[in-house]
Amino acid sequence: MKNYLIFGLLLTFAWSINAQKKELRTAGKELDKGNFEKAATALSAAELVFDAMDDKQKSQYYLFQSKLFYKNGAASPSEIEQSVAAFVKVSSTALTQDKNIHLQNLLNHILTKGTDYVSNNDYATATDYFSNAYKLSEKDTVYLYYAASSSVNAKQYDKSLAMYEKLKSIGFTGVEKQYLAVNKETNVEESFDSKVLRDISVKTKTHINPSDKNTKSKYPEIIKNMALIYNQRGETEKALEAMREARAENPDDLNLVLTEANVHYTMGNTEKFKELLEYATKRDPNNAELQYNLGVIAADADDFENAKKYYQRAIALNSKYTNAYINLAALILGQEESIIDEMNNLGTSAADDRRYDELREERNQLYLDAIPYLEQALAADPANFQAAKTLSNIFSATGNDAKAKEYKDMANSLEQ
Repeated sequence: MKNYLIFGLLLTFAWSINAQKKELRTAGKELDKGNFEKAATALSAAELVFDAMDDKQKSQYYLFQSKLFYKNGAASPSEIEQSVAAFVKVSSTALTQDKNIHLQNLLNHILTKGTDYVSNNDYATATDYFSNAYKLSEKDTVYLYYAASSSVNAKQYDKSLAMYEKLKSIGFTGVEKQYLAVNKETNVEESFDSKVLRDISVKTKTHINPSDKNTKSKYPEIIKNMALIYNQRGETEKALEAMREARAENPDDLNLVLTEANVHYTMGNTEKFKELLEYATKRDPNNAELQYNLGVIAADADDFENAKKYYQRAIALNSKYTNAYINLAALILGQEESIIDEMNNLGTSAADDRRYDELREERNQLYLDAIPYLEQALAADPANFQAAKTLSNIFSATGNDAKAKEYKDMANSLEQ
């Protein structure tokens, strides 16, 4: 009797092994054909004997499950979540080639879709996509940074704070080396994906003046956002502590000085804000980027005169500082709103008519004052669509139809 029982158990075990292999093979074949319903049926059958599978078969099951949810790129956001959840259960040593191909396809899809959601201002969904990208490839910490940034834009502050705290704990800076060279035909500096590609372009003489440059650290931005979130939650001391820690670790980082100044301004500490700005200026008076950043902070604080002064200093130090020209023009044109408000509130008396004419002249003068800065921006960056578009609108408003058409045609060509 015992022999029959043992024989029966062996038959059951053999059947289980064969069933596992058969259903997994079927699932793989149907997935390759794009027959997702049949693949799902086969995986459901394989799941019945999941506990009897060895590690390799379990990894294959999870890989096929991930592929099933992915649907060759037709997955919904919730299915992407399921696809990633299944993939991370695949053993790191199993099914190397098939696994790596699927990982690359899945990761590329997630990053592309995440970027699309950002473009469409759907930051909450973008956050989920970039978070999933990080789950797939935790060595690429920049994906966690993308998720945190998207989460801030979605106003999911608790979620973004947790991600920023993790980025801070692992020492993320986001600094990358850029391989640059100037395009001989356009005279514009371009960035290459690798040193090899850049050097090839220089050797073939399509580019000149090769140089290497590190991108700016994202650490100050991370600390600033953490501090602002703490402050928004009413945790003022935590906000200031975040800044103190950052400054202690990087006492010579002027970007952190500016970040702290910005945080103090947001908290209403205007005296500390001004003190830090003055300190930064004294430390590095010939830094064009610093002067520009001071201009941005002053503009955010509605300090027109200081913003203008700092932008002009940035230009004096770097005559090709396109953004400084653009921001100067924007600073000038920003005064138009108060003029329009007053014009709209005037009555119909003779005095009101005279005042209306005066305001119209003031507005016209603003347009004329902004033109040189926008033209200089275009001279420094001939591909700047926004400068060309704004110039077209200004010349149209001031009655210079020929110039309006010239810049409109330029803007249209740049937009294509």
